Amino acid sequence: MTIPLDKCAILLVDMLNDFAFEGGDKLLSHTNQILPNVKKLKQFARDQDLPLIYVNDHYGIWQADPQRITSTCENGANQHIIQDIKPDASDFFLIKPQHSAFFQTPLQSLLMELGKTHLIMAGIAGDICLLFTAKDAYMYGYTMHIPQNCTASEEKEGTEYSLYLMRTVMKAATDPI
Repeated sequence: MTIPLDKCAILLVDMLNDFAFEGGDKLLSHTNQILPNVKKLKQFARDQDLPLIYVNDHYGIWQADPQRITSTCENGANQHIIQDIKPDASDFFLIKPQHSAFFQTPLQSLLMELGKTHLIMAGIAGDICLLFTAKDAYMYGYTMHIPQNCTASEEKEGTEYSLYLMRTVMKAATDPI
């Protein structure tokens, strides 16, 4: 499948994360493993002038303010991730109330306004928020590429199974970048 780049947007889901929950240490470890590839994906967006859309948990702030979310999430364990991945002023930044980046957010309207029909998606947790986002994207008729080396979950098996579902049920390409 060859998708024209002018139809693509890059979506980063929950990459600003405090990892301060049960199982967060495992997710942090697995996020460190995908970090170089997510950085490459972000650079690809810059090089190709593709919209980079962050959709993130709100951490009780309820304002789509990347600086406030970043300062709320940043700690000694994740500082390097936050500094490498945080949005730039030219990026879009949306907050979400639950798992899917589409659920009760303006994402669908933004993508329609931008004329984007293909999503390249990365993020955490692959077996929860990225999976729910891919399900909704599929239901809305988007085509997707979800690089297997750009998503992480607490358990490797969770990532593998979610990628299987995204590939077989949602017809997403999952080859690595």
